[in-house]
Amino acid sequence: MIKHIAFFSLIFNLNAQAFEGMTLYSPAQGGNGGGGGTFYSYLIDNDLNVIKSWSHPYGAASMPYLNLDSTLVYPYRVSNPTMSVGGVGGGISIYSWEGDLIWDYEVSNDTYQHHHDVEPLPNGNILVVAWEKKTASEAYAAGRESIDNSLNEMWATAILELEPVGSNDANIVWEWHIWDHLIQDFDPNADNYGVVQDHPELQDINYGNAGSNQGPGGANGDWKHVNAIAYNSELDQIAFSSRHHDEIYIIDHSTTTEEAAGHEGGNSGKGGDFLYRWGNPESYGRGSNINHLLDSQHGVNWIPAGYPGGGNLILFNNNYAQNSSAVFEIETPINENNLYDIEAGEPFGPDGPVWIHTGGFHTQMQGGAFRLPNGNTLISDCDDALMFEVTMENDVVWEHDFGNNNIFIARGQKYPMDYLGGGFPDYTLGDVDFNGEIGILDLLYIADMAQGVGYESSPAADINEDGDITISDVILILQQIINN
Repeated sequence: MIKHIAFFSLIFNLNAQAFEGMTLYSPAQGGNGGGGGTFYSYLIDNDLNVIKSWSHPYGAASMPYLNLDSTLVYPYRVSNPTMSVGGVGGGISIYSWEGDLIWDYEVSNDTYQHHHDVEPLPNGNILVVAWEKKTASEAYAAGRESIDNSLNEMWATAILELEPVGSNDANIVWEWHIWDHLIQDFDPNADNYGVVQDHPELQDINYGNAGSNQGPGGANGDWKHVNAIAYNSELDQIAFSSRHHDEIYIIDHSTTTEEAAGHEGGNSGKGGDFLYRWGNPESYGRGSNINHLLDSQHGVNWIPAGYPGGGNLILFNNNYAQNSSAVFEIETPINENNLYDIEAGEPFGPDGPVWIHTGGFHTQMQGGAFRLPNGNTLISDCDDALMFEVTMENDVVWEHDFGNNNIFIARGQKYPMDYLGGGFPDYTLGDVDFNGEIGILDLLYIADMAQGVGYESSPAADINEDGDITISDVILILQQIINN
């Protein structure tokens, strides 16, 4: 009997192209602010069964995250943001698995306004993307040539690392400000005057518009419109994406806050300067429109080590072609010192992606992609509220169309079924896929775990609770299925 079970398990793993996992997402409505209803985050299996859901009083600003301790991190849109345009947020909540609000904090004041994404860190802290308000006077003093909005403001970018304190407070334990890393060739009297193309590690303050009088919320000072942030714990580096400048960036997180404000220190020795940038070398004077590879991109993140493409970056290029988006995987020119090679006078490589998926999907706002352990990629088409999974051969093997024209899904993320491991709460012995039922899939998963293939051990698979997943557990779950 056991040989038959192993055989069926092998056949199942060969034929099931979609990665068996739990997909997390937060459907939301567009517009500014939040509140006035009930909003939800869902964790579903491949059959679209809801494993778990959380309710929220405010709409999502971006995507939620599931921590290893089974808590949910949820960035949301506050009712009265201090700066407002597409992607505005303002609040970050943490919920228990049971749905209780553990922590809630707002970054929405006269200086900072959170927007779009957050990134939970392994130490329990949270990276937050924020607009940092600068007056026209401050901008002109830094060499800005013109302000493009009637507010006479320029919203720069800041990244704040929050340490949750109590139930509604936080310490800012690390911070990075793009205002500390500017260059310009307009005003020779300003301290940051220089040759832009000689300094790809710095941001030209005169590149792009400083906001506009159009868009959701009316007049705004949104300069770079950073829309996604990711963290690599092995490198201790941060990646983020700027929609307005069509670039992605990497900075050093190993710095102190003081070092992050300068040009020296940290593992890189470069302080808070850009270690890498890609997508639009025209922004630093080392290319033209022909080298412009990104257009309104979102959702940059590293492919985890051990996954196909591990160490590469994956991102969602919203306007790859007319009415068509694409997912890019790029191989960065990282060297043995964890720095990024660039030739004098040339832009950062590569010349193009090593893998691409496009065709049949397009979204102007948000969107994203995540590589899965089996090499598939989960893609989110935001304004169509569509999530789908493709193989490396570009075959669609799973999809979930939320089916509501008034709803968008910023990004979804799929976690392995054993992601929460021993920390998974309220599990039922035998229910390995956490769908509330015990069936043939649970049998196959447990058979694989007993053989040491396919999946890491899950506490739900230890039927006899002896601390090991063995043939005895397979026999017990089989008997349970037959008896039911």
